[in-house]
This record gives sequence, C-alpha cells and structure tokens, in this order.
Amino acid sequence: MPADIPGIHHVTAIGSDPAENLAFYTETLGLRLVKQSVNQDDVSVYHLFYGDYGGSPGTSMTFFPYPDAAPGQVGRGQATTVQFLVPDGAIDYWVGRLESEGVDVDDPHDRFGDTVVPFRDPDGLPLELVGRADAPAGDPPEGPVPAEHAIRGFFGVTLSLVDPHSTATLLEAMGFEETTSDGGRQRYEADGDLGYVVDLHEDPEAPRGRPGAGTVHHVAFQVTQENQAEWREVLIDHGLRPTEIIDRKWFESVYARTDGGVLFEYATKEPGYTVDEEIEHLGERLVLPEWLEDRRGEIEAGLPPLTAAD
Repeated sequence: MPADIPGIHHVTAIGSDPAENLAFYTETLGLRLVKQSVNQDDVSVYHLFYGDYGGSPGTSMTFFPYPDAAPGQVGRGQATTVQFLVPDGAIDYWVGRLESEGVDVDDPHDRFGDTVVPFRDPDGLPLELVGRADAPAGDPPEGPVPAEHAIRGFFGVTLSLVDPHSTATLLEAMGFEETTSDGGRQRYEADGDLGYVVDLHEDPEAPRGRPGAGTVHHVAFQVTQENQAEWREVLIDHGLRPTEIIDRKWFESVYARTDGGVLFEYATKEPGYTVDEEIEHLGERLVLPEWLEDRRGEIEAGLPPLTAAD
C-alpha cells in the first residue's frame, strides 16, 4: 500500500460571476488569489485558485466561474459542505464580519465539540467555519482579515450519501479512521494538519445533487508523485474506474467517481503554484500551461473581466 493520505489538497466548485467570486473569497474571506488560469477542459472559463500566501496544499479553494451558470442543487451524491479551519478565538470576529458584509450566515452551533458557523457564498455554496484551539499558525496572506483571525485552510468536507459504506471503505484504505459518529454523520480523520476531516452524512431522503453554480465539482486529496500510480491501482482494486495520470501543470491528477457519486481527485503536492510565478506575484496575471500558450490571444479575448463593472 502507498503511504497514507494526510488530507485534502484542494476543493473545486462551480460559480457564476467571476468578479463577484473573486471579491468574496479575497475581500470577504481574506484568501489570496494564488493562480489565475482557465479550466483546461473548457478554456472559455476561468479557473481561479484561492489559498494561503503560497497556495499550500490543504488551503486551496478553486472555482470554475461560468458567468451564465444556472444554480445547481446541493444534495446527495455530492460534497455538500466545505469546512474552513479558524482559531477557536476567532469565531466572534467571523460572525460579526460575515454579518457586516451581508453574508447569508447562520448562528454558531456545536458539532462534535467544535464551534461551527454555517454560511453561504454569493452562489449559495454551503460553507462552514470550524473553530479549533489546535488550528496551526499557517501562512495567512496580508489582507483585510487580521492574521490572528485568518482562515488557516480546510478543516474538511461533508459528503451526502445514500449509503456511505463503500466510501467509508475507500477512506479507510486512504488512511482515514472513523473517530466519532452521531445522527447519521460519521467522521473520518487523517493525520494531516489541514483538510484532515471527511464527514459522511447518510441522507437517503436528500434531493439528488445537480451540478451548477453553488455546488462542489470535486474534492482533491494530497498524494506524492512517487505513489500516485499506486493510488490509481488502489482505486482499481476498489472497483472504480480512474483516469490516467493527467498533467495539470501545478500538480498531476487522477480522477475517479466514487460509488456514492462524489468525484475524487488524487493530486500531487509537487510542483506547486510557484513553478511558473514568483511567490510574491502569484495570481497577478493570467497563467496558461505551455500547451495552451499558443492560444493565449483567443483565450484572453473570450474571458470576461475580473473586476466588477462601475
């Protein structure tokens, strides 16, 4: 077996207006735009990457913002909530900040001993802040959120499933262990510092998820280049049909749809977002992998501005 997976590498979701998406994740949540590129499978659409200062694995929330995207349906067969980790002392700050910014936010509540603040992004994507005393110091970017309150990266994700058994078995093969459960929610944890939680929510009565704005496209887990091919074999052994290894420039990827319907990606930590930009200038310009560079003029002409209209 390859080495255990420490947690989430990135989460990719579908948005609508790219300028609104950028403003929310950088100005409201205080994340840094660490890569401005395009969806390599549909170059008419941006691929925007947000994260800590350097876009470290475990901090990177990414989006395909389709300007005319219809709203999706959050439901079974999807990752239905993305959870961000903050220090436990930052909860009051965040409740006040989200309310003052007009964000759709719910009252804090307890889950497995942690304080959780549910809220939604402008497209309705369900998000949560989870306060933990053991939140790492991290590498927060300079910006509107003070470093002591800043989002450190992912806490985890919640998957909504009709039957969680096969997904649980796969997570266990990945090195996640069940740590607690309550009311149809099983928690699995890995040994990493960020993105180490996957909650399986057994909810057969939930509506079937439908892709669209405000839904998660896929959840990517961290692997190394040395053992990625081995993980692909593990997926085959579990009866799944993974893709070949795909070069995404900043990481290499294998994708497989689980029996529960959720798309998993296994993304390498190497080479990272600084392979083609200096860390001080991440996200400042449109970056294309070299195999798309000869189409730059066409691609740039088809993309909307990233700044809101006056």
